[in-house]
Parts: sequence; C-alpha cells; structure tokens
Amino acid sequence: MERNQEEELRALRDTLYFIGGKWRIPIINSICNGNRRFREIERSIPGITTRMLSKELKDMEMNKLVKRIVYPDTPVLVQYEPTEYCRSFGNIIREMVIWGRAHRKVITGM
Repeated sequence: MERNQEEELRALRDTLYFIGGKWRIPIINSICNGNRRFREIERSIPGITTRMLSKELKDMEMNKLVKRIVYPDTPVLVQYEPTEYCRSFGNIIREMVIWGRAHRKVITGM
C-alpha cells in the first residue's frame, strides 16, 4: 500500500472513531442547534437513554468536543457548549444530511 493510501486510511479511521457510533452525531447536532442543558439534549434525541447521554457527554468532554460549564446557582446549573474543535465538524454534518436526504430519495423513489 502506498504511503498516501496508508495516511488516508488512518485519517478515515480517526474520523470514524470521532463519529463514535449511533449517538455522537445527534448529540453534536443537538448542542450546536442550541440545546445546552442535559434534559434539553435528551429530549431532542428520540431513543437515547439518560445513561447513554451521560456516558457520551463525558467521553465527548474528554475528547475536547464539548465543554461542561457548571454555574453555582441554586440549584446548580450545568450546560454543555460545543468547542471550536467540535464546530469544525459542522460542515461535515451538513454534507451528511444532504447526502442522507438524497440517498433516501434514491432508495424510496420519492
């Protein structure tokens, strides 16, 4: 395999790792669309469990995709903000939405 192909394959693997699985992209999309509090994010993603959202947000914080901000109000207010690094993925998400819509039309004929 050529050096360039090896690098491309590594880059694709890194991207797939970033995407993570079923929930990462919907969470990023939710946060980037203005949902900042845990329950707002949870309500905006049908089918996600509280436990899964909590796990994903912790992982995303560790990977510098979201920033967890705690406000010492009563009760304590916790918000999640997308990092600039996370926002850099926005164009890719938009292209995935465009491709997904086109793909659905091809498959359903509508």
